[in-house]
Amino acid sequence: MSVSVVAADRSVCAPLPVLGRDVRVPLVTGGEVDYAALDYAASAPALQRVWDDVAAYAPYYGSVHRGAGYLSQLSTDLFENSRRTIEEFLGCGAEDQVIFTRSTTDSLNLLAAVLPQDTRVFVFETEHHASLLPWEQRADVAVTYLNAPRTPQQAVDTLEKALAEREPYGPALVCVTGASNVTGELWPVRELAAAAHAHGARIVLDAAQLVPHHPVDLAELDVDWVAFSGHKLYAPFGAGVLAGRADWLQDAAPYLAGGGASRKVSRRTDGGVDVEWHTTAARHEAGSPNVIGAYAIASACRALSEAGFEGLIAREQALITRVREGLTEVPEVNVLSLFGEDAARVGVLSFVVEGWNSSHFAAALSAEYGIGVRDGLFCAHPLVRTLLGSEPQEPGECGAPDSAPGERSLNAIRVSFGAGTPDEHVERFLRAVKELVTDGARWNYRTEGGRCVPAV
Repeated sequence: MSVSVVAADRSVCAPLPVLGRDVRVPLVTGGEVDYAALDYAASAPALQRVWDDVAAYAPYYGSVHRGAGYLSQLSTDLFENSRRTIEEFLGCGAEDQVIFTRSTTDSLNLLAAVLPQDTRVFVFETEHHASLLPWEQRADVAVTYLNAPRTPQQAVDTLEKALAEREPYGPALVCVTGASNVTGELWPVRELAAAAHAHGARIVLDAAQLVPHHPVDLAELDVDWVAFSGHKLYAPFGAGVLAGRADWLQDAAPYLAGGGASRKVSRRTDGGVDVEWHTTAARHEAGSPNVIGAYAIASACRALSEAGFEGLIAREQALITRVREGLTEVPEVNVLSLFGEDAARVGVLSFVVEGWNSSHFAAALSAEYGIGVRDGLFCAHPLVRTLLGSEPQEPGECGAPDSAPGERSLNAIRVSFGAGTPDEHVERFLRAVKELVTDGARWNYRTEGGRCVPAV
């Protein structure tokens, strides 16, 4: 595999301090418990370190690149130093650019906007919608969707074949995830990058689920671009990153037109305007930038680097092993996988429970145990439908009535965790799964607005 996994040793690293670790939530059965946040794949809690750094800076907040005053100058330095921190974190080269965006979705839409005319994009149907959908927004870009592979080698072979058969032979881009947001499985990024480059294509890595769990180095993985979100990286302040090669970015029109992206604007004699655009990252960062979001991402990068990925990975692998072993003890539980149960993965697992609608099960975990997980298709509809099969299960007593006919229960449950997850949250989750399967829910539930909720 492209990302190595360190042997599990639960003593290697303690959970990193995160916000919300002491939040108490009510149970429908009475009393309160500490909230068990096991939905890291959607949004990870902010690291305490990130929050403290942002709070320390907040009184000094000023407009970036916009003023001569002390706070504006300080904020500008902070913003650009954050860019350099992220460059180092990602192993960017001297010619690479780090562009601040709103999210992974925004980053990949930006890349889609700057593709040369007649580019052909190759993307597996297993991708998150953020990396599956942006390419077809361009009428002059062709998209080839590749079927879900069942082994890492099959992924490489499928891509190799598709690239070799492409006609005409023009610019091409491969988009691939580093770790699935549904199964947590690691993809063979280096091998896919080698296949792409061997056929004259470029490759962008959707690292939204990878970068919080593993070091990501552009040169080591040999990818042309990487995209990720702050809110997955323990920095939920509305920022993202697109980092990598500058040429296509410099050659294209700005993603957004406005102040900051323009270097010089002048009136023409015919009444129009001439614009000289920046060639640096500013070209695609029009408007007042999200300095707090950028600083938060840089703070998270420093915190993870200083904590040491080796220890963080080792502890997470121990938690993954514990969750998988615990779920295996419940015959009614089926863990979803593309590459098989032995595939390397990050702390993301999805499953279904025989006899249960997934929305009902997730609602019971929350209401009766104070555990936050996610249910549904996880913005990866083709992948989840592939994993569940084309035949929907019979709907349970609590489903989503506004779903497509016959697909009420075609959804799954996802548990995800990371550097801030205490052992107790995992143990409570496994205990809750066993009790719900064995004894059933202790409360009645109903459907409201398409969601399963406790009945009052």
